Amino acid sequence: MKLQITSQWILGIWMIFGLPASAQTQYDLLLQGGHVIDAKNQISAVRDVAIRDGKIAAVAEHIDPASALKTVDVKNLYVTPGLVDIHVHVYASTGERNSYAGDNGVFPDGFTLRTGVTTAADAGSSGYKNFEDFKEHIINRAKTRILPFLNIVGAGMRGPKYENNLADMDPQKAAEMANRYKGLIVGIKTAHYAGPEWTPVEHAVQAGTLANIPVMVDFGENRPERPISILLTQKMRPGDIYTHVYSGLRNELDASGHVSSALWEGRRRGVIFDVGHGGGSFAWRVAVPAIREGFLPDSISTDLHIGSMNSGMKDMLNLMSKFLALGLSVDDIIARSTWNPAREIHHPELGNLSVGSPADVIALRVEHGDFGFTDMYGARMRGNQKFVCELTIRDGKIVYDLNGISRPDWDKLPPNYKEVGDPRWDGLNPAKKQ
Repeated sequence: MKLQITSQWILGIWMIFGLPASAQTQYDLLLQGGHVIDAKNQISAVRDVAIRDGKIAAVAEHIDPASALKTVDVKNLYVTPGLVDIHVHVYASTGERNSYAGDNGVFPDGFTLRTGVTTAADAGSSGYKNFEDFKEHIINRAKTRILPFLNIVGAGMRGPKYENNLADMDPQKAAEMANRYKGLIVGIKTAHYAGPEWTPVEHAVQAGTLANIPVMVDFGENRPERPISILLTQKMRPGDIYTHVYSGLRNELDASGHVSSALWEGRRRGVIFDVGHGGGSFAWRVAVPAIREGFLPDSISTDLHIGSMNSGMKDMLNLMSKFLALGLSVDDIIARSTWNPAREIHHPELGNLSVGSPADVIALRVEHGDFGFTDMYGARMRGNQKFVCELTIRDGKIVYDLNGISRPDWDKLPPNYKEVGDPRWDGLNPAKKQ
């Protein structure tokens, strides 16, 4: 700790007098002494993590602090890849009332980075008609990496008038837009359909096939004409994603209260099952028996919007803490919040700490106490652990620091100190360019 304070004091002197920081350091940023969890590389152990030029540069048992421009002590914290939340609604710029392509969405950076989410997949807020507006006003301007699913409805997720319009579900045009922005658009979404037809699912799958990307299905209203058994065993492809798996709204449990055989068969076929908590898609009376029977989610996602963030879901960390209460291990929860969802959206460069991967890294604390977690109906489950995000790094820059663990104490700095950061590691208070 004495060495860290001394190096910060020297850095402060450099900044005050306009002197350049050492150009000889091997790394920009070093996270020292944390418990690293990296599911891809099967690491769950105390390791140091070094970052340079926005990439993971090294993960090792010991890395010399003298080799780094900035060292942060993360002992007793979990160090993991940045969280990958594959179900959010962040197309908040249109001003349209009661619309997920408008006022129901949230601007991402205020609700992601502070909860450790560095990558978020918007789940179909826009369609091919308004995607480029979404890209211009939100995706291109956010610090958070936004990788959208494109709604099969051309107008996007704007309420029943649009989402029940079969004539606006054009697989060819959706696929053309997805191919135009290949790698950015990660999938096709179908959601909220109230009619008896299979058209939304079939057209979404057609678009997904044309663009070679997965489909995420929010199965809409439960209709006898289109049972979940047919959806999961015939309509969806391996690699397609069934979201809202613990809602109980579409017969995810059978009449005896057990996990439906359709879900087990879908999993055997390669269908992916995602949480998608939202404001109305997670019930303890569904999740508890499903988890007890071993039907765990492939990915943990929030379905973040203005309703869910103020009700039972709250945020990604609160949702992950629910799975602690359900008995999953920290390692298991991290895997289902990082590496699993990164693969599901075909971005395997994310969700891991491999050398050369983007340096999206977080430091988490597991706090112990007496906590309560509520579901969509307001029912409570008690828990004694919850996740807290201490530090978020996006592309090698610190963008959130809850308790200032990356900062020197003010009274250890010289009089009249000013900036104490460096643009090579600091995304909060970048030092002035000389």
